[in-house]
Amino acid sequence: MALAASSSKAAPASSLAQDFVQFAIDAQVLRFGEFKTKAGRMSPYFFNAGLFNDGASILRLAGFYAQRLLESGLEFDMIFGPAYKGIPLGATVAAELARRGRNVPFAYNRKEAKDHGEGGSLVGAPLAGRVLIIDDVMSAGTAVRESIALIRAAGAVPHAVAIALDRQEMATENGVDVPHSAVQYVRQQLGMQVLPIATLADLLEYLEQRAGDALRAHRDSVLAYRTRYGAA
Repeated sequence: MALAASSSKAAPASSLAQDFVQFAIDAQVLRFGEFKTKAGRMSPYFFNAGLFNDGASILRLAGFYAQRLLESGLEFDMIFGPAYKGIPLGATVAAELARRGRNVPFAYNRKEAKDHGEGGSLVGAPLAGRVLIIDDVMSAGTAVRESIALIRAAGAVPHAVAIALDRQEMATENGVDVPHSAVQYVRQQLGMQVLPIATLADLLEYLEQRAGDALRAHRDSVLAYRTRYGAA
């Protein structure tokens, strides 16, 4: 069952993004300090969706994804959650969409193919139609490219990607910074829409307008990081 369409180009409402940033900070999923990224950069903030690790927090997280998708008007036929973090995300978002009247099937993959029982690397509904990939963040885009290959091999169409946070920073290739982000690569080179709940720009807006003094103190370091590594 496809979601009803309005405008697939719609941006997230500012209030939704700001509420999500507040939620991530309250849950200590979004933290400030000094953190080393996969690219070897020292980042002044860190987002770890694995810390949405109880029923209440992941249920609320699914609500943010569902609201973002419904507001976008994006049409799709099913959800795919790449291993590992995408597995609970895909399942809970599918459940939340069903609660809101949009029931779509979902599937996910194993890292290693099973050689007994049903076998294979895919679990859940058969991949078919326009598939929405759901994950937490997109750093190098590796998980998305792997998901795209699995979806195409099954005869379905990789249609769009929903993520929690777009860091809006340059990706790296062979250890070298490139002038585009992983999100921009997926949009521009793979031709797929990417729907983030919030972006680094939203985080900066939060630090400037809504944060208390203690958090606002991190604004300059986050802005300097964006100035140096920003790609969007």
